[in-house]
Amino acid sequence: MDKRKRSLLILILGLLSAIGPFSIDMYLPGFPAIAQNLHTTVDRVAYSLSSFFIGICAGQILCGPLLDRFGRKKPLCIGLILYVMASIGCALSESVEALIAFRFLQAIGGCVGMVAPNAIVRDVFPVDQNAKVFSMLILILGVSPILAPTVGSYVIAAFGWQVVFFVLAIVTLLVLLAVVLWLPETKKPDPTLSLKPGPIVRSYASVIKQPQFATYAFAGAIASAGLFAYLAGSPFVFMELYDVSEREYGWIFGAIAAGLIGCSQLNNVLLRKYSSAQIIRVVLFTQSAIGLVLLIGTMTGILGLYSSIFLMFLFLSCQGFTFPNSAALAMAPFTKGAGSASALMGAIQMALGAIASALVGLLFNDTAVPMAAIMASCSLLGLVILLIGHKKIEYRARREDIEQQRLEMIEKY
Repeated sequence: MDKRKRSLLILILGLLSAIGPFSIDMYLPGFPAIAQNLHTTVDRVAYSLSSFFIGICAGQILCGPLLDRFGRKKPLCIGLILYVMASIGCALSESVEALIAFRFLQAIGGCVGMVAPNAIVRDVFPVDQNAKVFSMLILILGVSPILAPTVGSYVIAAFGWQVVFFVLAIVTLLVLLAVVLWLPETKKPDPTLSLKPGPIVRSYASVIKQPQFATYAFAGAIASAGLFAYLAGSPFVFMELYDVSEREYGWIFGAIAAGLIGCSQLNNVLLRKYSSAQIIRVVLFTQSAIGLVLLIGTMTGILGLYSSIFLMFLFLSCQGFTFPNSAALAMAPFTKGAGSASALMGAIQMALGAIASALVGLLFNDTAVPMAAIMASCSLLGLVILLIGHKKIEYRARREDIEQQRLEMIEKY
């Protein structure tokens, strides 16, 4: 693949990956306006975020086998069309219940844009380049947390929150056009793959039994759940507790997200000297320490607006290292069934993200403590899983080496 085609492919994959974050971030500054317009509360509007996460989780489980069975492009196009229709439904919602329902459908359609890029990267690029490609995708992906809430805040202030969802529909139509015109089919349809529940369950079971996948998929997903807790809690913390405006919130959100983007590119530099496994271990130790400081500072009340922003900036910057390395390590064992592996990895991440965001709402007590507590807990639990899983991977590798040596000795004599 020449450099021009490679760059175009990464750009399209990055745009597809950005649909999910734009769908999450762009309407966050509108929570108070949505609550007022739909005659409900901000914490109830936050359930539309949880329903989106649940839809992403369920949708990825469904679309993984479809991507392996029918190839990458056909399921991708159908999913994007559903996303556009559901986005229009969100804009026309007249109750918070309708908004929650359409957000679920929006996620079902949009999830294929999150699964397909991971599978296509595994289809096209060598394993040792995957972490670098994922870091490049984050460069594109990372623009969305900066642009989405900032653009969303201006759109909401000027035209109302409904227009955000019309904008999402139009942008996704343009991405769909790019997919149809320029995205190559990287995997031929495989009619031998069954779409019956039994074979699908067995396929996912074989993926999750792979120790390397289980370790890095769960460690990365649980650490990432801290990000989802931040997404659910930050509108209340900044706009209600610290009384910042919608536009100021957009700029704060973007500034914090800039740390994630910067670290994702620093990850490419570090990969020249260190392995993905080495980087992710150090980063989770660091993130856990930052999370504890954030929690203690929040509980004692010693943190103000700027110190809170600084600690959240440091905490979320760690995700720039965690995602590309955990994704590359989790996907590395798979050649066949990469679509299912990618779907399961994404589903685990979104399921844990939905739980984390829902817990922020359930534990709501008019303070920032629930958000900080869940963020800290996620990073600590991710670190524990990584350390335990790494020992199991090493133990299995030693056993396989011993068995291989034994077989070689038998053949020799």
